[in-house]
Amino acid sequence: MDNSIMNKESIEKILNKLLPTEEEKQLILDAQIANPDIPLGTAEQFLLTLSSINELYARLRLWLFKLEYEQLEQEVSEPLMDLKKGIEELCVNKTFKYILSVLLGIGNFLNGSQARGFSLDFLTKVPEVKDTAHKHSLLHHLCVMILEQFPGTSDLYSEIGPLTRCSRVDWDELEKKLLKMERDCKASWDYLRAIVKHDGASSEFKGKMLVFLADAAERIMILQIIYKRVLNRYHKLLLFMGLPVYAAREQKINAFCKIISEFALEYRTTRDKVIQQQLKKANQRERNRTRGKMINETENFSKSKDAKTDDALHAVLKNGYASCDERGLPGQRIRRKHDAKSLGASKGSITTDSEMYDTGDDELLEACVRTATGQTGRAPRERRRSRSNRKSWDVLHENLDELRNVLVQKER
Repeated sequence: MDNSIMNKESIEKILNKLLPTEEEKQLILDAQIANPDIPLGTAEQFLLTLSSINELYARLRLWLFKLEYEQLEQEVSEPLMDLKKGIEELCVNKTFKYILSVLLGIGNFLNGSQARGFSLDFLTKVPEVKDTAHKHSLLHHLCVMILEQFPGTSDLYSEIGPLTRCSRVDWDELEKKLLKMERDCKASWDYLRAIVKHDGASSEFKGKMLVFLADAAERIMILQIIYKRVLNRYHKLLLFMGLPVYAAREQKINAFCKIISEFALEYRTTRDKVIQQQLKKANQRERNRTRGKMINETENFSKSKDAKTDDALHAVLKNGYASCDERGLPGQRIRRKHDAKSLGASKGSITTDSEMYDTGDDELLEACVRTATGQTGRAPRERRRSRSNRKSWDVLHENLDELRNVLVQKER
């Protein structure tokens, strides 16, 4: 039973297709006797070799059971563990209890009745029922009410992972696997007895297989007990949720888990949408409240409680220094020359820019500025007159003077 040479698929292939029948074995032997000089072909030699092994079918069946036992045990035990864990978590889940309570209250209010419960199938119809005003589903109103009344609840879907996995399991097939394990284990004991007859009672193979089969039989019996107890817990859960006895017997595990899982998924999706809508409305209200205000009038940018501390800090950093903005325009600045006496008298006065820095070169800078921007000391340049008509202009001026004198004498 070396798994490195033959795997499960190879064993199944030999069992299903390659085992020689008694008729094929007899035909090969007859042909070999009739033609002893002709060697057998590869296929015939292979079939003849297989037929020469004692209890080949029993050995292959025992080997196959040993290979697939661990996988079968895992496929049976994991769903049973998930179902057990899911039942325990669902019984103590507060969010699920609040959902059922609020749904029952809504149904009694809408129907005007005082029912003590409702059918489990109604959970599949909750997303489909809608109001006439805003066309919101009943599940939407359910999420709003639960978020308002029970703010500490969860999304439910993240807390029922075991039930979600159970909804994907075929429980009828799981029961068949458990029965198959029991049947194969019993048959393996018979195969081992048949093999021991040919190999002897003191073989190492017999000792290993006895230990394996004894352990496998014990584990299968434990799995059967667990399966029955988990089913009993499942039926108790259905009775706890208000289902009648006859309905609890007929309710399939897969269908029940699927109803809870799908409803939880719808609830989580709707809950996330409701939370996003509430956040958007809160942001819109905040924007409307601060609309039309200056940014420093809002709470985030208003003056803090430490305003006095900030003013004191500004005063320390200022240290008596007066900027140009506080003294006025640069053109209105008046420089003052302080001698030794005035320095002692004005220790507490405000320090100016010229006192803050060295201004020994200010006269030179002002001279450069006047040179660049002001008028120069030279006389303005005169326009040259043409020399061609200079004499005629002089004669005209003399004539005008004479005429002026004549007019003056006449007036006298």
